[in-house]
Amino acid sequence: MPADTKTKDIIVVEELTKHYVMGETVVQALRGVSFTILRGSFVAIMGPSGSGKTTLMDILGCLSRPTSGVYKLDGTSVAQLTESRLAQLRNHEIGFVFQNFNLLSRTTALANVELPLLYDGIPKKDRTRRARETLESVELGDRVHHKPNELSGGQRQRVAIARALVNKPSILFADEPTGNLDSKSGESILALFADLHAQGNTIVMVTHEREVAEHAERIMSFRDGKLVKDEWRENGVWDLRYSAG
Repeated sequence: MPADTKTKDIIVVEELTKHYVMGETVVQALRGVSFTILRGSFVAIMGPSGSGKTTLMDILGCLSRPTSGVYKLDGTSVAQLTESRLAQLRNHEIGFVFQNFNLLSRTTALANVELPLLYDGIPKKDRTRRARETLESVELGDRVHHKPNELSGGQRQRVAIARALVNKPSILFADEPTGNLDSKSGESILALFADLHAQGNTIVMVTHEREVAEHAERIMSFRDGKLVKDEWRENGVWDLRYSAG
């Protein structure tokens, strides 16, 4: 989308629901959720197991469709898109970072980061240049030819972040990005997210840890498929903007 037509709210969600049918039981994973997320913000989504946060992340990342409600990504109503257009959206507009890294074990860091560009048909020379530059931006310029088993957990997550960023997406989704890391590596990754946010990137991070969530500037808490609390940090102080009571 051209810069002059970009919307202020990169995500708009209205009365979103998601139901799963399991035998004779209907599981209501999301129950009429509504919110907006500003472009360039850093948001943490919190909640216990079964709260709906993973289901919500799947829908926001265009990996799943809602049962009902409206989801607009950068002004586009996602429900109206074909599967091929959704695939394009995931490759161009969305970057994913997962708890388990999801790297190809037998290929180098450089080759892993090149993958989204390969799927996009970018010529080899350009793929290599862009992947190398992105690895350098996450301080892995000296590890481009290392395979995942030759890297620490924190370094592997940095490779995963570089892969998510190489297509310059509109938004970065991170699902428990520090979940498999020791505390020092986790802090390093959170510091990198803070730097990326300072550069203007939009980041939405799922976590179950309050300490991790507080690295964001907004915390949305979910329970039983509903948004129950919305907090914003201003001048180092958390301000409760919404509470379900």
